[in-house]
Amino acid sequence: MPSPLFADRPAPRPPARDAVNALIQRTRRLRGDVDAVRRDALLFDEDDAGRRRQRALYELAVQHLDGLDENLGLLRSGLTGQDTEGREVEDGPAPEAPGRGAPSYGVGSAEWNLLTDECAWSDELYEIFGRPPGSAPLSLDDLPSVLLPEDQPLLTAMVTGCLVDGRAMDGEFRIVRADGRTRTLHMTGEPVLDADGCTASMWAVLRDVTERRRDEPSVRRTCAAVRRADHGERTEHRMAVELQESVLPLWRGSPPLPRQGPGALDVAAHYLPSGPGGLIGGDWYDAMELPDGRTLLTVGDLTGSGVPATSAMAMMLGALRGMAVAGIEPGALMGHLNQVLETSVQPTLGSALCCRFDPATSLLSWAQAGHPAPLLFRHGSGRPLPPPDGVVLGAASHVPYEQDEVRLFPGDVLVLHTAGLVRHDARGAGPEALLALAPRFARARTAQECVRSVVEVFGGAERQDDACVLVARVGA
Repeated sequence: MPSPLFADRPAPRPPARDAVNALIQRTRRLRGDVDAVRRDALLFDEDDAGRRRQRALYELAVQHLDGLDENLGLLRSGLTGQDTEGREVEDGPAPEAPGRGAPSYGVGSAEWNLLTDECAWSDELYEIFGRPPGSAPLSLDDLPSVLLPEDQPLLTAMVTGCLVDGRAMDGEFRIVRADGRTRTLHMTGEPVLDADGCTASMWAVLRDVTERRRDEPSVRRTCAAVRRADHGERTEHRMAVELQESVLPLWRGSPPLPRQGPGALDVAAHYLPSGPGGLIGGDWYDAMELPDGRTLLTVGDLTGSGVPATSAMAMMLGALRGMAVAGIEPGALMGHLNQVLETSVQPTLGSALCCRFDPATSLLSWAQAGHPAPLLFRHGSGRPLPPPDGVVLGAASHVPYEQDEVRLFPGDVLVLHTAGLVRHDARGAGPEALLALAPRFARARTAQECVRSVVEVFGGAERQDDACVLVARVGA
């Protein structure tokens, strides 16, 4: 701390004891909270780039809070003559903060008197430099001798600027202790002026920051690696979105299907992404008029996410469209899709639902492969259709897929959806929440109004998987 000579100058009023103590306590509470969150972050998978970055930032935050605690403790000890717990202290090592595990000799102080050539070192500084207690402290002329040669000019410039130009010091250099160990010290200080405004002495605080500086390159490398991983993830996400948009139907809302007379279908659909930052999955929906006048309705979901899932989805949807145009019935079509998925370069699993609606007979023919059954809403109530047999696509070879038929009537509403729509419903109601929309569907005049009702209920819920919903309403 400054020499008594410094009393000739107006000195700033030291912070109140209670205020400094409150800052120390708040810093320690914050440090404990950050450390608790950091320990939780260590439990997550190292392959998660976002978690790795969070962990690195937590480590850095804890280091900075440790340094702030040390500075506040030094401030309390120097200005009030008490340690960070409010106890009276004498010259000597600063007390260690509870639970910190930091060495007591991490911070020391020194003063060099230019008028008497006297040096005064704190006990901590002797330990930092590895010198025997009570031995002669290093003078300003001798101090550079323990520095690495490449760091000596920095110390010389700092001391010269302080003594000659009256500038405060703030810099780091490396020393070689008597035991041969190299330590990195952070030095701050300022000149002490006499009554005439001339430099009478210089005081400094030196902190051993060796471990902290040793860890920082690792933290920086981790952050750089995480940034590269984040960039790769963003690139993959963008590619998956672009691929999905190029494959899913160009229409948004209602497809350009013919709506002529009673029994014609009014169709609308919507895609609901997963939570913020979630990868794009392999969900699809489609509706198209077939050459024989019937209408194809389909939704499906492949396992996985990102570019592999959207690529597989593109392959499956292309195959499904081609077979539907060729006139293959839904049950046989599911068998062919199973074979396509089973023999693909990147085998995966998937579920699918394929329906054909004939407006001439009002018959809906459909088959499913491990997929949620369509929901039929009629006269203000809803129910799932009894599903025909069908296993998940890609799970077994040469398995049969049954086909079923149901007659639809004017005003009926058919809802096809992927599992992600109701699996993570925020209210935990599952499919029942979707069936509860029956009164709203009964009042709706278009399929698009029904889709809006679904989005209002399920669109804001946090979900781990993306989802699709397709609504077909039979015209009256």
